[in-house]
Amino acid sequence: MRQALAEAERADEDGEVPVGAVVVFKDHIVGRGHNQVERLGDPTAHAEMIALTAAAEQFESWRLLGARMYVTIEPCAMCAGAAVLARLEQIIFGVRDPKFGACGSVFNIPAEAKLNHQIEVREGILGDQAATLLRSFFRERRRKSKG
Repeated sequence: MRQALAEAERADEDGEVPVGAVVVFKDHIVGRGHNQVERLGDPTAHAEMIALTAAAEQFESWRLLGARMYVTIEPCAMCAGAAVLARLEQIIFGVRDPKFGACGSVFNIPAEAKLNHQIEVREGILGDQAATLLRSFFRERRRKSKG
């Protein structure tokens, strides 16, 4: 999770919402990403999507069986859906997202029995650090919009 936080800090430095993700297989990082929505002008350029794409390239397969994804905030519906499609074993996230979270907050895509794959989800890992980064980012954004 510390590596996901480092990725979130990179996003913050770039003026992006500070979210970072890493995909791990057998204790080795096989994919990493941070939000690049603004930089790329791409609504799908979430940290998780970038990390999943990098891991798929490393695996030379879209099936990431046995891999885990660590992400600083609860994945949205797009990212949780992509994780299910990639057949991840586990999603570990830092802090819940009450507006867009799709791993238990708004939806629970990884646990949906109608889908052909379910993912174990763990939450709260280094959540205080992830929440601090996010609060600081949005506080600064509000300050700039008022000034």
